[in-house]
Amino acid sequence: MRNKKSTEKIKTFDTVKTFRVIKETISEEMADMNFEQIKQYLKKASQEFRKGQEALS
Repeated sequence: MRNKKSTEKIKTFDTVKTFRVIKETISEEMADMNFEQIKQYLKKASQEFRKGQEALS
């Protein structure tokens, strides 16, 4: 989106900030997990993501 009075872009979404928040959240959730728990966490998250993508198509 551009400001009508100038050619400067107006940020409506900060990708870097969003990605940092996501990484911090995942890191906190996995902090005390062992290897097997991490594998299960990732498997579950992957399945949930796939279901969400299928619902969109």
